Amino acid sequence: GIGGTFQYGLQVSIINSPAEYIKSFIREAWLKRYGSSPSEEIITLMWSFVVSIYSIGGLLGSLSAGYLSVRFGRKKVMLLTNIPVLLSAALMGLSQLSGSFEMIIIGRLLSGVCGGLGLNIHIMYAGECAPQKLRGVIAITASTAIAIGKFVGFALGLREVLGVDALWPILMAANALPALAQLLTLPFFPDSPRYLLIDKKDKEGCI
Repeated sequence: GIGGTFQYGLQVSIINSPAEYIKSFIREAWLKRYGSSPSEEIITLMWSFVVSIYSIGGLLGSLSAGYLSVRFGRKKVMLLTNIPVLLSAALMGLSQLSGSFEMIIIGRLLSGVCGGLGLNIHIMYAGECAPQKLRGVIAITASTAIAIGKFVGFALGLREVLGVDALWPILMAANALPALAQLLTLPFFPDSPRYLLIDKKDKEGCI
């Protein structure tokens, strides 16, 4: 769940705390670039893009999850989802330094793709790998990981942690940590028996 539904929960909650800081950053970046202060309507529009583009990325990720899981396998797709995560973390983490609020929008889109893939593949992979007696319990871990992700996002956004003006880019790039954790651990996990048998016709590997 660390690189699956946890990422979704984290991204849903993590965007709330730095809202005012990101709006101020958009205002400053616009002023430096165009020499005039943007209207409140433009600020609201850009902020709306930052928030809602995540759902569009999630839609793209969800639509491609079925094809990718058959084409590459559940485990490999879970590993591949870390690529857009790390790209999004780099873009959002360096956005203030680069003076580009567009980098936040693109970063949110990429993290949305990861969230859409993770929500689908995590449940599929965990359910197919679990012993029959534990399948129901293992499936519940998807919801648990979402809840933990939301809690971690909320905790990181506190003023005592990363919820301050100077640290919001680090807060936005926090999704890189679970991605790195998954990259280090998931290669040691087996592939889905169902995928090996039905899609790869590998009976021995399945057993």
